[in-house]
Parts: sequence; C-alpha cells; structure tokens
Amino acid sequence: MPFLKTAIEGLLVFEPQVWEDERGYFFESYNSNTFQAAGLQLDFVQDNQARSTYGVLRGLHYQAGAYAQAKLVRVLEGEVLDVVVDLRPDSKTYGESYSIILSASNQKQLLVPRGFAHGYAVLSPTATFFYKCDNFYNKTAEGGILYSDSTLNIDWHLPEQDIVLSEKDQVLPTFGNHKPAL
Repeated sequence: MPFLKTAIEGLLVFEPQVWEDERGYFFESYNSNTFQAAGLQLDFVQDNQARSTYGVLRGLHYQAGAYAQAKLVRVLEGEVLDVVVDLRPDSKTYGESYSIILSASNQKQLLVPRGFAHGYAVLSPTATFFYKCDNFYNKTAEGGILYSDSTLNIDWHLPEQDIVLSEKDQVLPTFGNHKPAL
C-alpha cells in the first residue's frame, strides 16, 4: 500500500508509485479505488491551490464543527515544511504536532483527517501548494493557532527573520486559548 502510518492516528503519508523514463514521469496523485482499498472513505468536493515565495508561512488553520475538513495536500513545484496539530479532544495525541517535507521532487502527500490545524512554510524560492478538501470552506467556521506558540514547539525550518505572515496569522490565539468546536 502507498500509505505510511505516522505516530498520530489517522494521519497518513501517501507515496504514489511514480513511473519515470527519459521523457519525464507519470503517477496517479489520487485514485478513489486506491484510497477505498485502504479503508479511506473520502468524498473530495473542493480543490485549492496556492503559490508562495520563500519564507511565507500559512497557518495554522482549521475549519470547525460541521465544516471541518479532511485534506490531501501536496506540492506541485518547490518545497514546503507541512505541519499539522491534532485538535481532536478525545485523541491520545491531542496537542501533538507532526511535520514533513513535501516537495515536487519527493511527490509525497499528507492525508490530514478532520480535526487538525494545518499550516506550511515555503523552504524553496517559490512553491505551488495543492490540496483537496472533503468539505466546503466556510468563513464563519475558520479558526487558527499562532504558528510560534511555545507549547507546540514547532521548528519551521526557517530563520525567524525570514518568516512572512499575513496580518490574520500574526494575531491568531495560542493553542491554550483557541476554542474550536470540532
């Protein structure tokens, strides 16, 4: 199976089989039969894509309640550090984070279940980030956690002076002060 389990239940790394030759490469980035064979019943309803430059950090974001989203994330160009935080209150790994380098060259993808905050930092000169969601975005259900929260202790693989944040991401609450209705 192309799915690797992580230390956080339900969080999976998807490594598709890549066929390469002198012309380039080919792989299936998503096939519902492959996911269903692994016991994953997902109905993706929205695709999103973002392009960013070095140092841009987006996150940590989530959708709460009825609008929570599972995501299948990958990088089409460049390299990012992808980070998730388990926000499921009944989880053994509540409050724990997981990070992975996703890049156009390694073709890895991260399957993020509902109930996680998600973010990424661009490590290459530019990166194009793509993700599928199993639920539609709803502005009233969005939430976030400050990327630099000391209780999470996330190493973003960037010098602090190189990090570029949106105004919204600069004022997110800390982990102890967020209140998602997951």
